Amino acid sequence: MPELYTDDASLFRLMREELFTAVVGDVMDKMGLQHQFLPPYLKPLRDDMIVAGRAMTVLEADWFEESNATGQSTIAAKPFGLMMHALDDLKPGEVYVASGSSHRFALWGEMMATRATQLGAVGAVLDGYSRDTRGILKQGFPTISMGGYAQDQGARGKVVDWRVPIEIGGIRVRTGDLVFGDLDGTLIIPREAVEEAISLAVEKVRGENKVAKALDEGMSAVEAFETFGIM
Repeated sequence: MPELYTDDASLFRLMREELFTAVVGDVMDKMGLQHQFLPPYLKPLRDDMIVAGRAMTVLEADWFEESNATGQSTIAAKPFGLMMHALDDLKPGEVYVASGSSHRFALWGEMMATRATQLGAVGAVLDGYSRDTRGILKQGFPTISMGGYAQDQGARGKVVDWRVPIEIGGIRVRTGDLVFGDLDGTLIIPREAVEEAISLAVEKVRGENKVAKALDEGMSAVEAFETFGIM
């Protein structure tokens, strides 16, 4: 197959334009990577939102005061902990992926989306809620979360680290892994498996297009599967 992409920007464009999570998940099953979908409770804020980019992982933790100068941790006195530092560290093509706390508060909001857009980030995936939904939708910033919930993180949680391995629903996510999310789910593609997974997915989806055309023209399902080996 000819070269499909030359850099991350063209890779993300290829994913958004030609691929969908189901077909990438199918080929990853064949590769032996059978547990890469994040839990199904995570959904885009709008049905047409697609997240395609490199993970920038963010570790959250529950907290029970906005700030406390008597705490032993250096972040105890910092509202939101290291959240502003993590946000400012986003690079072009990255996705802010946060996990680690309970689901008592929102992990993402409109002003965070504004800053992320300025930095060239391409999405956010939160193992928790987002807020300021109208504002995020107005911006069109691709956001995947448990949905909208306005309760603030300030007095309830902090970012304690970033660019470290995290887990969401038992799925390991590392900075640099590929994140691909749409209406049907959010998939983590380990960075070392990206080239093979994308190549096989493009081959499969282009084959499926031929099957769809044959079915539209009246070919039976049995004949189509015998002819193309895809259904």
